[in-house]
Amino acid sequence: MLATEADLSTSLLSHAKSLFSHIDFSHGAVAAVSGGSDSTALLLLLKLHLDRTAPSAKLLAVTVDHGLRQGSAAEAQTVAKLCAERGIAHRTLAWAGSKPSTGLPAAARDARYRLLAEAARAQGIGLIVTGHTADDQAETVLMRQARDEGREFAEVAGRGLAGMAPATLYDWREWIVRPLLGTRRAALRDFLRREHVGWADDPTNTDLAFERPRVRAALAGESVESMEGRLLLAGQAAVERSRLGAGAADLIHRFASQPATGLIRLDLSLLSAGDDRAAIHALRILLATAGGAAFLPDQARSEALFDRLKGGFLCATLSRTVVDFRRAGIFLRREARGLPLATAAVDNTIWDGRRHITLNDSSGGLLIAPLGATAAKRLEIDDGEIPVSLMRAALAAEPTSQQAFETPGLPQGEPGSAGFVVRPVVSPFARFLPSFDLAPARAVAGLIGASPLPPPPLRGHSAD
Repeated sequence: MLATEADLSTSLLSHAKSLFSHIDFSHGAVAAVSGGSDSTALLLLLKLHLDRTAPSAKLLAVTVDHGLRQGSAAEAQTVAKLCAERGIAHRTLAWAGSKPSTGLPAAARDARYRLLAEAARAQGIGLIVTGHTADDQAETVLMRQARDEGREFAEVAGRGLAGMAPATLYDWREWIVRPLLGTRRAALRDFLRREHVGWADDPTNTDLAFERPRVRAALAGESVESMEGRLLLAGQAAVERSRLGAGAADLIHRFASQPATGLIRLDLSLLSAGDDRAAIHALRILLATAGGAAFLPDQARSEALFDRLKGGFLCATLSRTVVDFRRAGIFLRREARGLPLATAAVDNTIWDGRRHITLNDSSGGLLIAPLGATAAKRLEIDDGEIPVSLMRAALAAEPTSQQAFETPGLPQGEPGSAGFVVRPVVSPFARFLPSFDLAPARAVAGLIGASPLPPPPLRGHSAD
């Protein structure tokens, strides 16, 4: 049920508790506050809740000034003034550097989350709270529905129509939480009027040159019943997406293994496990992970591949991943084509979408490059159940290091040399992991040896 103006005005303390009581604020929170009505109301309601329930919890309001229009700096100053009046710590962070000529909204969003995460990290806070509302959720669902027109309904309902998750893990470190997804924007504005607090209206929110404002205008005349129905559909899709993910996670636990670094083996029994939909979903996640792809491969192509696998032996490529059907199983590994060229090692970066690189203190001047087939042939590998050729091919795509200048005695010819530490990442979820997908993300992380997930901040959202 959506929160209405009456809900907020009747019992503000009670409503604030219902919005935030399921969130763990023990390590503090960063509140993203642009100065608009939604984020301003979020900040005041959150401050009210923490004053009442956790007065010692750290609260930092962060305003990101994208520098895209006149007046943005003044709006940030207005937020800073409000925070000073309410006793809330505040920082303004600027999006510096050149701005893209196309894809500006997506680039601005990426910059915003990066800056918010950096601010949270600097304060030792693992939680970012944003003011996304029920209106934003309805817009998101409608946009995804329009993009997915013509695709199989089950795929759309299971993923796109779920909309924004109540919690999303960013960069496998900070949780982004959206407690207002069930609250209408009109209710929040009514609350601000009663508090005699103003807000800024960003003119880009009504600029029909961008997709979201066009969708917002289309939804402006919708009745409360229509909004309720749209959000009910999103809720049902979210449940379905979580169920699909849980099924995929179960199949990964039962039928997937990693016989060598970079090589995933699927037991042939996966093809007859009885839940093709979950099996295809698991396959898509594993394909993206093995290939270092940020997005899951196309649903239709994945279904076609799964059907071909049922037909017997084959060797195919999808999502930068070689799929090799052998008697010993179905093997997934990064294809040799398109691997990165030798490049200077940079600390705390993702290499080829698959490996997180952490440099050692004495690793200046290193170059990172794929091990390569020639060096892989020199590795000593036990000849067992898994074909040695497959393990060598997988290891050939792993990162290794060479000094930029020749250094006598430097060990070479093996993945992950002494100059840096390599940790696998779950590629499709490495940047944004919605809480809908926690189960398969954890299953794959355990399979490939990725870093464990930080505990979800919401009660009822287990990663198991």
